[in-house]
Amino acid sequence: MKNYEEGDQVRNFSLPVDGGKTLDTSRDINAPYLVYFYPKDDTPGCTLEAIDFSNSSPFFKKNNIKIIGISKDNIEKHDKFKKKHNLKVILASDIEGKVCEDFGVWVEKSMYGKKYMGIERSTFLIDEKHIIKKIWRKVKVKEHVSQVIDEINTIFLKS
Repeated sequence: MKNYEEGDQVRNFSLPVDGGKTLDTSRDINAPYLVYFYPKDDTPGCTLEAIDFSNSSPFFKKNNIKIIGISKDNIEKHDKFKKKHNLKVILASDIEGKVCEDFGVWVEKSMYGKKYMGIERSTFLIDEKHIIKKIWRKVKVKEHVSQVIDEINTIFLKS
């Protein structure tokens, strides 16, 4: 298992995405991009996060930054989730969890004293050379997207 750190180069990955397509980072990404991992479609925190990113999509589009949300949900669930909330982000399905493991977000969690494995809500800002510029782990949804935008303005848009 790889636990990426800032400054690491992300290995190329290929995952099915909403709409029945496949995203291959070596072929489809040639500009900065944002990968955010979330536990499950259509749950309160995950919905709020996806809507916040979608509401900020004009900023990301203007700056040519793709937003890719990744969970272990299947494509059918992603398609329903995206349609229900009019989401403007790419939703990728990592059912086998290989990309989650590479990014170190498949972790032991605990709820009501019970331990289980799940996705730790995390976001990775990656440049066009696939180098990780910033990592947010154990993300709290409220204000997260504005923190990401502030960081993008600092890293990529300083002029």
